Amino acid sequence: MSSPSKKEHILIVDDSVSMLEVLKRNLTSQGYKIFTAPGVTEAIEVLGGTQIDLVITDLKMPKISGFDLVRHIRENFKSTEVIMITGYPSIEGAVEAVKTGAEEFLAKPFTDTELLSAVQRVLDKVRIRRSGRTTSDQIAPMHKGLIGTSNAMCKIFVAITKAATTSATVLISGESGVGKELAARAIHYGSARSSAPFVPVNCGGIPEGLLESELFGHVKGAFTGAIESRAGLFHAADGGTIFLDEISDMSLAMQVKLLRVLQDKEVCMVGSNRTRKVNVKILAATNKDLHGLVKKEFFREDLFYRLNVITIVIPPLRERGDDILLLANNFLTNFAAELGKPSPRFSDEALQSLRSYNWPGNVRELENVIQRLVVMTDGDLIDVSDLPLLMRFSVLRETGFTRTLAEVEREYISNVLASIGGNKTRAAEILGIDRKTLREKLKKAK
Repeated sequence: MSSPSKKEHILIVDDSVSMLEVLKRNLTSQGYKIFTAPGVTEAIEVLGGTQIDLVITDLKMPKISGFDLVRHIRENFKSTEVIMITGYPSIEGAVEAVKTGAEEFLAKPFTDTELLSAVQRVLDKVRIRRSGRTTSDQIAPMHKGLIGTSNAMCKIFVAITKAATTSATVLISGESGVGKELAARAIHYGSARSSAPFVPVNCGGIPEGLLESELFGHVKGAFTGAIESRAGLFHAADGGTIFLDEISDMSLAMQVKLLRVLQDKEVCMVGSNRTRKVNVKILAATNKDLHGLVKKEFFREDLFYRLNVITIVIPPLRERGDDILLLANNFLTNFAAELGKPSPRFSDEALQSLRSYNWPGNVRELENVIQRLVVMTDGDLIDVSDLPLLMRFSVLRETGFTRTLAEVEREYISNVLASIGGNKTRAAEILGIDRKTLREKLKKAK
Protein backbone atom coordinates (compact mmCIF):
# COMPACT_ATOMS: atom_id res chain seq x y z
CA MET A 1 0.00 0.00 0.00
CA SER A 2 0.95 3.61 -0.30
CA SER A 3 3.46 5.05 2.10
CA PRO A 4 1.92 7.56 4.56
CA SER A 5 4.70 10.00 3.70
CA LYS A 6 3.58 10.35 0.09
CA LYS A 7 0.24 12.06 0.89
CA GLU A 8 -1.39 11.70 -2.53
CA HIS A 9 -4.51 13.85 -2.78
CA ILE A 10 -7.78 11.95 -3.27
CA LEU A 11 -11.21 13.52 -3.76
CA ILE A 12 -14.25 11.38 -2.85
CA VAL A 13 -17.56 12.41 -4.42
CA ASP A 14 -20.79 10.77 -3.17
CA ASP A 15 -24.21 12.04 -2.09
CA SER A 16 -24.22 9.47 0.75
CA VAL A 17 -22.74 10.93 3.93
CA SER A 18 -22.12 7.47 5.38
CA MET A 19 -20.26 6.31 2.24
CA LEU A 20 -18.12 9.46 2.28
CA GLU A 21 -17.21 8.80 5.91
CA VAL A 22 -16.33 5.12 5.37
CA LEU A 23 -14.17 5.80 2.32
CA LYS A 24 -12.46 8.76 4.00
CA ARG A 25 -11.63 6.72 7.10
CA ASN A 26 -10.24 3.77 5.12
CA LEU A 27 -8.08 5.89 2.81
CA THR A 28 -6.86 8.27 5.51
CA SER A 29 -5.53 5.27 7.42
CA GLN A 30 -3.29 4.52 4.41
CA GLY A 31 -1.68 7.96 4.52
CA TYR A 32 -3.64 9.65 1.72
CA LYS A 33 -4.81 13.27 2.00
CA ILE A 34 -8.58 13.09 1.57
CA PHE A 35 -11.06 15.68 0.32
CA THR A 36 -14.81 15.07 0.11
CA ALA A 37 -17.71 16.51 -1.87
CA PRO A 38 -21.45 15.62 -1.69
CA GLY A 39 -22.01 16.38 -5.36
CA VAL A 40 -20.46 17.27 -8.71
CA THR A 41 -20.73 21.06 -8.25
CA GLU A 42 -18.80 20.92 -4.98
CA ALA A 43 -16.28 18.51 -6.51
CA ILE A 44 -15.53 20.94 -9.34
CA GLU A 45 -14.85 23.67 -6.77
CA VAL A 46 -12.33 21.43 -4.99
CA LEU A 47 -10.65 20.50 -8.28
CA GLY A 48 -10.33 24.17 -9.18
CA GLY A 49 -8.43 25.03 -6.00
CA THR A 50 -6.42 21.88 -5.17
CA GLN A 51 -4.11 19.53 -7.06
CA ILE A 52 -6.01 16.22 -6.96
CA ASP A 53 -4.31 12.99 -7.98
CA LEU A 54 -7.39 10.73 -7.93
CA VAL A 55 -11.16 11.24 -7.88
CA ILE A 56 -13.41 8.46 -6.55
CA THR A 57 -16.94 9.27 -7.63
CA ASP A 58 -20.35 7.68 -7.37
CA LEU A 59 -22.18 7.13 -10.66
CA LYS A 60 -25.75 8.12 -9.76
CA MET A 61 -26.08 11.46 -7.97
CA PRO A 62 -28.80 14.16 -7.97
CA LYS A 63 -28.77 16.79 -10.75
CA ILE A 64 -25.37 15.97 -12.29
CA SER A 65 -24.15 12.37 -12.75
CA GLY A 66 -20.76 10.83 -12.20
CA PHE A 67 -20.39 10.39 -15.97
CA ASP A 68 -20.53 14.18 -16.41
CA LEU A 69 -17.92 14.65 -13.70
CA VAL A 70 -15.60 12.17 -15.42
CA ARG A 71 -15.97 14.02 -18.74
CA HIS A 72 -15.23 17.31 -16.97
CA ILE A 73 -12.08 15.88 -15.38
CA ARG A 74 -10.85 14.33 -18.63
CA GLU A 75 -11.16 17.62 -20.50
CA ASN A 76 -9.88 19.96 -17.77
CA PHE A 77 -7.54 17.99 -15.49
CA LYS A 78 -5.43 15.63 -17.61
CA SER A 79 -3.18 14.54 -14.76
CA THR A 80 -6.08 13.48 -12.50
CA GLU A 81 -7.38 9.90 -12.65
CA VAL A 82 -10.84 8.58 -11.80
CA ILE A 83 -12.35 5.52 -10.13
CA MET A 84 -16.12 5.20 -10.55
CA ILE A 85 -18.27 3.37 -7.99
CA THR A 86 -21.94 2.44 -8.18
CA GLY A 87 -24.61 0.44 -6.39
CA TYR A 88 -26.23 -0.38 -9.75
CA PRO A 89 -23.58 -2.48 -11.48
CA SER A 90 -23.93 -3.50 -15.10
CA ILE A 91 -21.61 -4.39 -17.94
CA GLU A 92 -22.96 -1.46 -19.94
CA GLY A 93 -22.24 0.92 -17.06
CA ALA A 94 -18.68 -0.36 -16.68
CA VAL A 95 -18.02 -0.03 -20.40
CA GLU A 96 -19.48 3.48 -20.46
CA ALA A 97 -17.41 4.51 -17.44
CA VAL A 98 -14.18 3.34 -19.07
CA LYS A 99 -15.09 4.93 -22.41
CA THR A 100 -15.84 8.20 -20.64
CA GLY A 101 -12.44 8.17 -18.98
CA ALA A 102 -12.59 6.31 -15.67
CA GLU A 103 -9.55 4.16 -14.95
CA GLU A 104 -11.38 1.68 -12.69
CA PHE A 105 -15.01 0.67 -12.05
CA LEU A 106 -16.07 -0.71 -8.62
CA ALA A 107 -19.49 -2.19 -7.88
CA LYS A 108 -20.97 -1.77 -4.39
CA PRO A 109 -20.59 -3.49 -2.03
CA PHE A 110 -16.82 -3.83 -2.32
CA THR A 111 -14.30 -4.86 0.30
CA ASP A 112 -11.61 -2.62 1.79
CA THR A 113 -9.00 -4.73 -0.01
CA GLU A 114 -10.73 -4.24 -3.39
CA LEU A 115 -10.91 -0.49 -2.81
CA LEU A 116 -7.31 -0.09 -1.67
CA SER A 117 -6.00 -2.30 -4.46
CA ALA A 118 -7.86 -0.26 -7.09
CA VAL A 119 -6.59 3.00 -5.59
CA GLN A 120 -3.01 1.73 -5.54
CA ARG A 121 -3.19 0.52 -9.16
CA VAL A 122 -4.47 3.86 -10.40
CA LEU A 123 -2.00 5.94 -8.36
CA ASP A 124 0.86 3.75 -9.58
CA LYS A 125 -0.13 4.70 -13.15
CA VAL A 126 -0.28 8.39 -12.19
CA ARG A 127 3.17 8.22 -10.60
CA ILE A 128 4.72 6.35 -13.53
CA ARG A 129 3.22 8.77 -16.03
CA ARG A 130 4.46 11.82 -14.14
CA SER A 131 7.92 10.34 -13.57
CA GLY A 132 8.11 9.45 -17.24
CA ARG A 133 7.54 12.96 -18.49
CA THR A 134 10.23 15.61 -18.78
CA THR A 135 9.96 19.08 -20.24
CA SER A 136 12.37 21.96 -20.59
CA ASP A 137 11.27 23.02 -17.09
CA GLN A 138 11.54 19.54 -15.58
CA ILE A 139 15.07 18.24 -16.01
CA ALA A 140 16.02 14.87 -14.58
CA PRO A 141 17.95 15.41 -11.31
CA MET A 142 21.69 14.83 -11.68
CA HIS A 143 24.64 14.43 -9.37
CA LYS A 144 27.76 15.06 -11.44
CA GLY A 145 26.40 13.02 -14.35
CA LEU A 146 24.52 10.43 -12.28
CA ILE A 147 20.73 10.61 -12.55
CA GLY A 148 18.27 9.47 -9.91
CA THR A 149 15.93 10.35 -7.06
CA SER A 150 15.43 6.86 -5.61
CA ASN A 151 16.43 6.22 -2.00
CA ALA A 152 19.12 3.82 -3.22
CA MET A 153 20.75 6.49 -5.39
CA CYS A 154 20.39 9.24 -2.79
CA LYS A 155 22.50 7.06 -0.47
CA ILE A 156 25.07 6.63 -3.25
CA PHE A 157 25.23 10.42 -3.74
CA VAL A 158 25.95 10.88 -0.03
CA ALA A 159 28.67 8.21 -0.16
CA ILE A 160 30.25 9.81 -3.24
CA THR A 161 30.32 13.22 -1.57
CA LYS A 162 32.04 11.78 1.50
CA ALA A 163 34.51 9.74 -0.58
CA ALA A 164 35.49 12.89 -2.48
CA THR A 165 36.67 14.59 0.70
CA THR A 166 39.37 12.03 1.51
CA SER A 167 42.46 10.62 -0.18
CA ALA A 168 41.50 7.09 0.94
CA THR A 169 41.19 4.31 -1.63
CA VAL A 170 37.63 3.61 -2.80
CA LEU A 171 36.28 0.27 -4.04
CA ILE A 172 33.19 0.62 -6.25
CA SER A 173 31.24 -2.55 -6.90
CA GLY A 174 28.08 -3.42 -8.81
CA GLU A 175 26.76 -5.34 -11.77
CA SER A 176 27.97 -4.65 -15.29
CA GLY A 177 26.40 -1.52 -16.71
CA VAL A 178 25.29 0.17 -13.47
CA GLY A 179 27.57 3.20 -13.86
CA LYS A 180 30.65 2.45 -11.78
CA GLU A 181 32.89 4.69 -13.91
CA LEU A 182 30.37 7.54 -13.62
CA ALA A 183 30.54 7.17 -9.84
CA ALA A 184 34.34 7.22 -10.00
CA ARG A 185 34.29 10.38 -12.11
CA ALA A 186 31.83 11.96 -9.67
CA ILE A 187 34.24 11.26 -6.80
CA HIS A 188 37.17 12.75 -8.73
CA TYR A 189 35.37 15.88 -9.96
CA GLY A 190 33.86 16.47 -6.53
CA SER A 191 37.30 16.38 -4.88
CA ALA A 192 40.15 18.85 -4.50
CA ARG A 193 41.87 16.95 -7.35
CA SER A 194 39.22 17.90 -9.91
CA SER A 195 41.57 20.09 -11.95
CA ALA A 196 44.14 17.27 -12.21
CA PRO A 197 43.85 14.26 -14.56
CA PHE A 198 41.29 11.46 -14.18
CA VAL A 199 42.85 8.37 -15.78
CA PRO A 200 40.58 5.34 -16.37
CA VAL A 201 42.21 1.93 -16.90
CA ASN A 202 40.34 -1.19 -18.02
CA CYS A 203 42.45 -3.87 -16.34
CA GLY A 204 40.60 -6.62 -18.18
CA GLY A 205 41.13 -5.01 -21.56
CA ILE A 206 44.94 -4.83 -21.47
CA PRO A 207 46.92 -8.03 -22.15
CA GLU A 208 48.68 -9.38 -19.07
CA GLY A 209 52.14 -8.91 -20.59
CA LEU A 210 51.50 -5.21 -21.24
CA LEU A 211 49.59 -4.19 -18.11
CA GLU A 212 52.67 -3.56 -15.94
CA SER A 213 54.26 -1.39 -18.62
CA GLU A 214 50.98 0.48 -19.17
CA LEU A 215 50.52 1.19 -15.47
CA PHE A 216 54.08 1.91 -14.40
CA GLY A 217 55.87 2.80 -17.63
CA HIS A 218 59.14 1.39 -18.99
CA VAL A 219 62.68 2.48 -19.81
CA LYS A 220 64.34 2.18 -23.20
CA GLY A 221 65.47 -1.38 -23.88
CA ALA A 222 63.41 -2.92 -21.08
CA PHE A 223 61.95 -5.44 -23.51
CA THR A 224 61.78 -6.11 -27.23
CA GLY A 225 60.12 -3.15 -28.90
CA ALA A 226 60.88 -0.68 -26.09
CA ILE A 227 62.72 1.74 -28.37
CA GLU A 228 62.28 4.64 -26.00
CA SER A 229 61.34 5.30 -22.39
CA ARG A 230 57.68 5.93 -21.70
CA ALA A 231 55.89 7.06 -18.56
CA GLY A 232 53.01 4.93 -17.28
CA LEU A 233 49.42 5.73 -16.41
CA PHE A 234 50.28 6.24 -12.75
CA HIS A 235 52.67 8.99 -13.83
CA ALA A 236 49.96 10.48 -16.05
CA ALA A 237 47.57 10.55 -13.08
CA ASP A 238 50.07 12.21 -10.72
CA GLY A 239 48.21 14.78 -8.62
CA GLY A 240 44.88 13.38 -9.77
CA THR A 241 42.97 10.09 -9.77
CA ILE A 242 43.53 6.71 -11.39
CA PHE A 243 40.49 4.45 -11.87
CA LEU A 244 41.30 0.75 -12.06
CA ASP A 245 38.21 -0.81 -13.61
CA GLU A 246 37.63 -4.58 -13.45
CA ILE A 247 40.38 -4.91 -10.85
CA SER A 248 39.38 -8.57 -10.34
CA ASP A 249 40.84 -9.43 -13.78
CA MET A 250 44.33 -8.50 -12.65
CA SER A 251 46.72 -11.47 -12.22
CA LEU A 252 48.14 -12.39 -8.82
CA ALA A 253 51.60 -11.30 -9.96
CA MET A 254 50.31 -7.85 -10.93
CA GLN A 255 48.36 -7.63 -7.68
CA VAL A 256 51.65 -7.90 -5.76
CA LYS A 257 53.11 -4.97 -7.72
CA LEU A 258 49.96 -2.87 -7.25
CA LEU A 259 50.03 -3.59 -3.53
CA ARG A 260 53.55 -2.17 -3.35
CA VAL A 261 52.33 1.04 -4.99
CA LEU A 262 49.48 1.34 -2.49
CA GLN A 263 51.83 0.79 0.44
CA ASP A 264 54.79 2.94 -0.63
CA LYS A 265 53.08 5.52 -2.88
CA GLU A 266 55.81 5.03 -5.46
CA VAL A 267 56.20 3.23 -8.79
CA CYS A 268 59.11 1.57 -10.52
CA MET A 269 59.25 1.61 -14.31
CA VAL A 270 59.78 -1.72 -16.06
CA GLY A 271 63.52 -2.20 -16.62
CA SER A 272 64.53 0.32 -13.96
CA ASN A 273 65.76 -0.02 -10.38
CA ARG A 274 64.74 3.50 -9.40
CA THR A 275 61.37 4.34 -7.88
CA ARG A 276 59.43 7.54 -8.19
CA LYS A 277 56.92 8.97 -5.71
CA VAL A 278 53.41 9.56 -7.07
CA ASN A 279 50.53 11.45 -5.50
CA VAL A 280 47.53 9.56 -6.85
CA LYS A 281 44.08 8.81 -5.45
CA ILE A 282 43.20 5.22 -6.37
CA LEU A 283 39.67 4.16 -7.22
CA ALA A 284 38.98 0.54 -8.14
CA ALA A 285 35.87 -1.15 -9.48
CA THR A 286 34.61 -4.68 -9.99
CA ASN A 287 31.43 -6.49 -10.98
CA LYS A 288 32.53 -9.60 -9.10
CA ASP A 289 32.53 -10.64 -5.46
CA LEU A 290 36.10 -9.81 -4.43
CA HIS A 291 35.65 -11.28 -0.98
CA GLY A 292 34.58 -14.56 -2.55
CA LEU A 293 37.61 -14.46 -4.86
CA VAL A 294 39.84 -13.93 -1.82
CA LYS A 295 38.42 -17.09 -0.22
CA LYS A 296 39.17 -19.01 -3.42
CA GLU A 297 42.68 -17.48 -3.47
CA PHE A 298 42.08 -15.81 -6.84
CA PHE A 299 42.58 -12.37 -5.28
CA ARG A 300 45.11 -11.34 -2.66
CA GLU A 301 43.61 -10.74 0.77
CA ASP A 302 46.08 -7.98 1.66
CA LEU A 303 45.30 -6.10 -1.57
CA PHE A 304 41.57 -6.51 -0.98
CA TYR A 305 41.82 -4.81 2.41
CA ARG A 306 44.03 -2.06 0.98
CA LEU A 307 41.43 -1.35 -1.71
CA ASN A 308 38.39 -1.80 0.51
CA VAL A 309 38.91 1.29 2.70
CA ILE A 310 35.70 2.92 1.47
CA THR A 311 33.14 0.76 -0.32
CA ILE A 312 30.39 2.02 -2.60
CA VAL A 313 27.93 -0.54 -4.00
CA ILE A 314 26.00 0.81 -7.00
CA PRO A 315 22.47 -0.71 -7.05
CA PRO A 316 21.21 -2.50 -10.17
CA LEU A 317 18.69 -0.59 -12.26
CA ARG A 318 15.83 -2.95 -11.34
CA GLU A 319 16.13 -1.74 -7.72
CA ARG A 320 15.99 1.96 -8.58
CA GLY A 321 12.24 2.35 -9.18
CA ASP A 322 11.23 5.44 -11.11
CA ASP A 323 14.87 6.30 -11.85
CA ILE A 324 14.31 4.05 -14.88
CA LEU A 325 11.86 6.57 -16.28
CA LEU A 326 14.07 9.57 -15.51
CA LEU A 327 16.99 7.89 -17.27
CA ALA A 328 14.84 6.81 -20.23
CA ASN A 329 13.63 10.35 -20.84
CA ASN A 330 17.10 11.79 -20.40
CA PHE A 331 18.48 9.39 -23.03
CA LEU A 332 15.45 10.07 -25.25
CA THR A 333 16.06 13.82 -25.22
CA ASN A 334 19.82 13.52 -25.74
CA PHE A 335 19.67 11.04 -28.64
CA ALA A 336 16.92 12.99 -30.37
CA ALA A 337 19.04 16.15 -30.11
CA GLU A 338 22.05 14.29 -31.55
CA LEU A 339 19.96 13.24 -34.56
CA GLY A 340 18.43 16.69 -34.94
CA LYS A 341 14.88 15.36 -34.68
CA PRO A 342 11.98 16.20 -32.34
CA SER A 343 12.00 14.10 -29.20
CA PRO A 344 9.21 11.49 -29.26
CA ARG A 345 7.27 10.63 -26.11
CA PHE A 346 6.41 7.35 -24.44
CA SER A 347 2.87 6.04 -24.14
CA ASP A 348 1.71 5.19 -20.61
CA GLU A 349 1.85 1.50 -21.53
CA ALA A 350 5.42 1.81 -22.83
CA LEU A 351 6.47 3.54 -19.61
CA GLN A 352 4.89 0.72 -17.60
CA SER A 353 6.80 -1.85 -19.66
CA LEU A 354 10.11 -0.02 -19.19
CA ARG A 355 9.43 0.29 -15.47
CA SER A 356 8.61 -3.40 -14.97
CA TYR A 357 11.40 -4.90 -17.12
CA ASN A 358 14.26 -6.51 -15.17
CA TRP A 359 17.16 -4.77 -17.06
CA PRO A 360 19.91 -7.41 -16.78
CA GLY A 361 22.27 -5.04 -18.60
CA ASN A 362 21.33 -2.15 -16.29
CA VAL A 363 21.76 1.50 -17.35
CA ARG A 364 23.95 0.55 -20.31
CA GLU A 365 21.19 -1.71 -21.66
CA LEU A 366 18.56 0.99 -21.14
CA GLU A 367 20.72 3.52 -22.97
CA ASN A 368 21.16 1.19 -25.95
CA VAL A 369 17.44 0.40 -26.08
CA ILE A 370 16.48 4.10 -26.05
CA GLN A 371 19.05 4.95 -28.73
CA ARG A 372 17.63 2.26 -30.99
CA LEU A 373 14.07 3.49 -30.36
CA VAL A 374 14.98 7.08 -31.26
CA VAL A 375 16.69 5.94 -34.47
CA MET A 376 13.95 3.54 -35.55
CA THR A 377 10.80 5.45 -34.49
CA ASP A 378 9.34 7.71 -37.18
CA GLY A 379 6.34 9.10 -35.32
CA ASP A 380 6.10 11.19 -32.17
CA LEU A 381 4.94 8.33 -29.93
CA ILE A 382 6.85 5.29 -28.69
CA ASP A 383 4.39 2.51 -27.82
CA VAL A 384 4.80 -1.00 -26.40
CA SER A 385 4.90 -2.45 -29.92
CA ASP A 386 8.08 -0.42 -30.59
CA LEU A 387 9.92 -1.96 -27.63
CA PRO A 388 12.19 -5.03 -27.93
CA LEU A 389 10.33 -8.35 -28.00
CA LEU A 390 11.48 -9.31 -24.51
CA MET A 391 9.65 -6.30 -23.03
CA ARG A 392 6.30 -7.11 -24.65
CA PHE A 393 3.65 -9.48 -23.40
CA SER A 394 3.55 -12.86 -25.14
CA VAL A 395 0.94 -15.51 -24.47
CA LEU A 396 3.44 -18.26 -25.27
CA ARG A 397 6.16 -16.73 -23.16
CA GLU A 398 3.95 -15.77 -20.22
CA THR A 399 1.65 -18.78 -19.93
CA GLY A 400 2.98 -21.54 -22.14
CA PHE A 401 5.37 -24.35 -21.39
CA THR A 402 5.69 -25.65 -24.92
CA ARG A 403 9.28 -24.62 -25.67
CA THR A 404 12.44 -26.53 -24.93
CA LEU A 405 15.08 -25.19 -22.55
CA ALA A 406 17.40 -24.66 -25.51
CA GLU A 407 14.78 -22.49 -27.25
CA VAL A 408 14.25 -20.36 -24.15
CA GLU A 409 18.01 -19.95 -23.69
CA ARG A 410 18.51 -19.07 -27.35
CA GLU A 411 15.82 -16.37 -27.18
CA TYR A 412 17.25 -14.90 -23.99
CA ILE A 413 20.80 -14.75 -25.37
CA SER A 414 19.48 -13.14 -28.55
CA ASN A 415 17.59 -10.49 -26.58
CA VAL A 416 20.57 -9.72 -24.35
CA LEU A 417 22.81 -9.27 -27.41
CA ALA A 418 20.21 -7.04 -29.07
CA SER A 419 19.89 -4.90 -25.96
CA ILE A 420 23.63 -4.06 -25.90
CA GLY A 421 24.28 -3.64 -29.59
CA GLY A 422 25.77 -7.11 -30.17
CA ASN A 423 28.72 -6.64 -27.80
CA LYS A 424 29.66 -10.24 -26.97
CA THR A 425 32.00 -9.33 -24.10
CA ARG A 426 29.27 -7.42 -22.29
CA ALA A 427 26.72 -10.11 -23.13
CA ALA A 428 28.95 -12.75 -21.55
CA GLU A 429 29.24 -10.62 -18.41
CA ILE A 430 25.47 -10.21 -18.17
CA LEU A 431 24.88 -13.92 -18.77
CA GLY A 432 27.53 -14.91 -16.23
CA ILE A 433 29.53 -17.00 -18.70
CA ASP A 434 32.85 -16.54 -20.51
CA ARG A 435 33.17 -15.52 -24.16
CA LYS A 436 34.15 -19.04 -25.23
CA THR A 437 30.96 -20.51 -23.77
CA LEU A 438 28.93 -17.76 -25.41
CA ARG A 439 30.53 -18.48 -28.79
CA GLU A 440 29.69 -22.17 -28.42
CA LYS A 441 26.07 -21.42 -27.57
CA LEU A 442 25.73 -19.04 -30.52
CA LYS A 443 27.25 -21.66 -32.82
CA LYS A 444 24.69 -24.23 -31.66
CA ALA A 445 21.87 -21.74 -32.19
CA LYS A 446 22.63 -21.40 -35.90
